[in-house]
Amino acid sequence: MTKPITIRVLIADDHYMVRQGLAVFMNTFDDLELVGEAANGLEAIRLCADAHPNVVLMDLMMPEMDGIAATRAICQEYPNVRVVAMTSFSDQGLAQEALQAGAVGHVLKNATIDELAAAIRAAAGQPDLVPGIIENMIQAARRPVSPADDSH
Repeated sequence: MTKPITIRVLIADDHYMVRQGLAVFMNTFDDLELVGEAANGLEAIRLCADAHPNVVLMDLMMPEMDGIAATRAICQEYPNVRVVAMTSFSDQGLAQEALQAGAVGHVLKNATIDELAAAIRAAAGQPDLVPGIIENMIQAARRPVSPADDSH
């Protein structure tokens, strides 16, 4: 039996305890490897150069540089790095902005570890984990709304 492909993950969240919890979570899966932790968007961008992650779990509300700006910069500077936005239920507008900035996925902060692992794997390109409907939703979220469509 062959060893699963290892997905290199960078965590970007300004809360130390969240980063530590996610680090513990990473250790429960053989195919996920934590390669770095950032406390803000600027650190996340810098760590992409050094750590070469496949996926960045990006909190959207951080000091110095927020997750939206960092997502946009990472997607431009490191096109092979995939970003998954992490938000709470109250941040759904931010999730849409993150998708428009280039994020390939979105996960709620109260997701189970299996849901989070699935989001990371989907972002890393495991095609069997990305149903077509999710791809369609991401593409729709990235399309700008034309003035004619904004009727309310």
